[in-house]
Amino acid sequence: MKVSIVIPYKRRLHTIRGTFAALAEQTMDHSRFEVLVGAMEYEPEYVAACRDFPTLDIRTVMTGEDWNTGCARNLPLPLARGQVVVFLDADMALPPGLLDRLYDHYFQHGQNVCVLGQTLGYDEVVESDVADADALPYSHYRQVLADLEAGPELRADPRWTDAYAPAFARFPWAFTRTGLVALPAETIRRHNLTFDQGFRGWGPEDQEWGLRVARTGTPIVLGRDIYGLHLPHHRDVAANGETAWRNNRYYLGKWPRRELELALAYGWLGADEVYPAVERELAGNPLSVVRGLVDGTDMLVVGAPVADRSQVPHTPELSSLFDGRAPYDVLPLAGFALPYGDKSVDECRILPPIQRLSERFQDTIVREAERVSRKLVAPAGDERR
Repeated sequence: MKVSIVIPYKRRLHTIRGTFAALAEQTMDHSRFEVLVGAMEYEPEYVAACRDFPTLDIRTVMTGEDWNTGCARNLPLPLARGQVVVFLDADMALPPGLLDRLYDHYFQHGQNVCVLGQTLGYDEVVESDVADADALPYSHYRQVLADLEAGPELRADPRWTDAYAPAFARFPWAFTRTGLVALPAETIRRHNLTFDQGFRGWGPEDQEWGLRVARTGTPIVLGRDIYGLHLPHHRDVAANGETAWRNNRYYLGKWPRRELELALAYGWLGADEVYPAVERELAGNPLSVVRGLVDGTDMLVVGAPVADRSQVPHTPELSSLFDGRAPYDVLPLAGFALPYGDKSVDECRILPPIQRLSERFQDTIVREAERVSRKLVAPAGDERR
């Protein structure tokens, strides 16, 4: 078995039919790949759809739990028998030679690499509401794929363009999308690269998974001529944005990293732009945030010297606040973004080291502190607040 294709599914019957139809037309010998679906519902219509593709080896694990993308991918993953696991969304149609091309170009010699594929059409609609997507016959998409295959090499996904190249070079994991991505099954097993089910709803669960892939030392690369066609479906941008906001804060709390807080503040392209300046300004002066109870008040301090999670930084001002008797938490963040909800902290104090940063960065940190706190205490002499 060369390839195991893992697909998360719930209420995408018209698009998964297109996904199955495209897989049924793959040039790879059908005995050399399998389709594993994690279905987050018991749907007789889905089972009937599977029967319409008898040449495919489809195995499905079903559960009646609430929708969770990570859970839907994790459910069938232990069943994988292929050398390579391809994560594919239930709204992606692959050109007929894609599996052969992917395996032959990237994996046939046992390479350890994570290959990202273009998701054509996704970026055009990701920020658009779609109330009722047209369910066009698969023959339409078959022709679109044929035209794409006959044309020149594609760089239609923004991640493949020159504008994204510097950011991808610095943060390749940040551009991981499990709409179409592949890596060796052995790498998944060795490093337990399942998906974090703490992410609920739409958001960066695939990016966080990509970060863990990168931390194993596995290169993340943009696949040449590796792409799929994103099929239209219902989309609620406001609902997606609400869950993405919560998931991004969960992500930052789990991985309190400088590049991530910059990305939440400025976007990934903006984070790449400001990263060198932030590195220069914080060189020799790394900062952290400290949160704990002070006389019953939920206190957040921004701009403290870096410390590990087990110790409050030793400065006179902090020592006067945190006497070590109350629980506290320390995160190695400068404060550009914080993993806390709106007005969730009683009081936030910004320490003088923040004033040594450039005005743009000070403004970003102060705005974020204002967002999370009911009361903000700025450094003495800060006349802007």
